[in-house]
Amino acid sequence: MTTTADTVGHGPLAGVRVVELAGIGPGPFAAMLLADLGADVVRVDRPGGPSLGIDPAHDVTNRNKRSVLVDLKAADGPARVLDLAARADVLIEGNRPGVAERLGVGPQACHARNPRLVYGRMTGWGQDGPLAQRAGHDIAYIALTGTLGMIGAPGTPPPAPANLLGDYAGGSLYLVVGVLAALHHARATGTGQVVDAAIVDGTAHLSAMIHGMLSAGGWQDRRAANLLDGGCPYYGTYETADGGHMAVGALEPRFYDEFVRLLGLDGFDDARTDWTRWGDLREAVAARFASRTREEWTARFEGTDACVAPVLSLREAPHHPHLAARGTFTDHGGITQPAPAPRFSATPTAVRGGPARPGADTAAVARDWDVPRLAGPREHQLPDPHRKASP
Repeated sequence: MTTTADTVGHGPLAGVRVVELAGIGPGPFAAMLLADLGADVVRVDRPGGPSLGIDPAHDVTNRNKRSVLVDLKAADGPARVLDLAARADVLIEGNRPGVAERLGVGPQACHARNPRLVYGRMTGWGQDGPLAQRAGHDIAYIALTGTLGMIGAPGTPPPAPANLLGDYAGGSLYLVVGVLAALHHARATGTGQVVDAAIVDGTAHLSAMIHGMLSAGGWQDRRAANLLDGGCPYYGTYETADGGHMAVGALEPRFYDEFVRLLGLDGFDDARTDWTRWGDLREAVAARFASRTREEWTARFEGTDACVAPVLSLREAPHHPHLAARGTFTDHGGITQPAPAPRFSATPTAVRGGPARPGADTAAVARDWDVPRLAGPREHQLPDPHRKASP
């Protein structure tokens, strides 16, 4: 069980109360970001939990939160959540459109109790449109926005970029931006509102620069034919002799000059702007990288402005000297994980508590938020592992 002292922090959002209706994917990540920034995030878990299949003790997206257990289908379930909403600044939910309303905890019901509440809605397709009621996941959302079609080599299917581009970049981060903007408005005017964060909207928005380049004739609408999509031989990845990879981003002239010099290429000084020579340049670069190991090339480019870096694995990344020096990753409760970001000079953030265990904080939240009805029937509460057994 996490304690109030563990979870209520001193980041820039200290004092902000957030209710998160439990889900999977972008909603929990958005709530984690708010919690990392110091908000008191209470996750409303349901009996049985979500169908993600991850041990709750390792679900880092639930760090810095507290959890209560509420069955929204029970007679008193909606009232208990509305009691929380009445005390909150923000509520986040990630159900299909209309589900929260049917459960009795939609925006209208919540705003009747708390007109200042910011009600954040996280979906893939959005609250309206022909696909609004359709099931989906990250890969389908980014497919329709054109962003998935930008990735990968021509003649092969576009690779799945994990769920980083859609769920988290186009979804979670846009929900957090929207929630914070609406929170600013609510504090200035006393009026809350609904934030409709759709992954399709956010992911499309991420491609704004590319659409500008496309309109100007500076981007071809096909894969691996452009400056930033692998079409350029000095912006991409190459395999090394040991099966590792090096990433190259030597775009500007002086960086390119340093790159070809350190790589040991002769006769390609003017190939940077001559796209007719890009094929030959790519073959020459690939051959050079294939002649040495990743470690050898890393040492070769160390301390230079050639804009070359080794491609590290998830387990390798925390040990890179730069990331280690900055504390980009941290260890908490035996789990190596990314540290909170970004950083603040006056209100520093930290991983204050491990993943919230479903229902473990019900009594503490009921007390701290002054919502006695939340405690509800004792059968909804998990035992407090810190409470001493009666003699």
